[in-house]
Amino acid sequence: MVQLEEQCIILELESTGKDAVLREFAETVHNQYPFISSKVIQKILTEREQLGSTGVGNGVAIPHGKVPGLEKLLLCFGRSTPGIAFEAADNQPVHIFVMILSPPGMSEEYLHILARVSLMLKNNATKTNLLQATGKKNISTIFNNHEN
Repeated sequence: MVQLEEQCIILELESTGKDAVLREFAETVHNQYPFISSKVIQKILTEREQLGSTGVGNGVAIPHGKVPGLEKLLLCFGRSTPGIAFEAADNQPVHIFVMILSPPGMSEEYLHILARVSLMLKNNATKTNLLQATGKKNISTIFNNHEN
């Protein structure tokens, strides 16, 4: 199973808008994987958002996309205490973001992790724990040990 790595966790997003959130995630991934252009990641995420917002509602968004050159599935987590307008299904601000990036050839695994993350974030207790977690280690532990 794909693990959420601490270096891909943003405890408090600096962004205040949708495009800025996507850029912040893209830069975080680029910092960990310099061979992947942040501009390419941002373009892929933005194009996906144009198909329909990945803001699923209840304070959650799951931006995702397939990135050429990526060798494995990658998860990133970001949190916004004040919330960010993200054109979510319920028009409410988003507080929890989980970005999923996949190599183009891993469709089955990609869909599996997307379903797992969606199900996990429907659990109110899990969402509360993620919002109240005080450090990256706490968030990765909650996320990686969650059972559906």
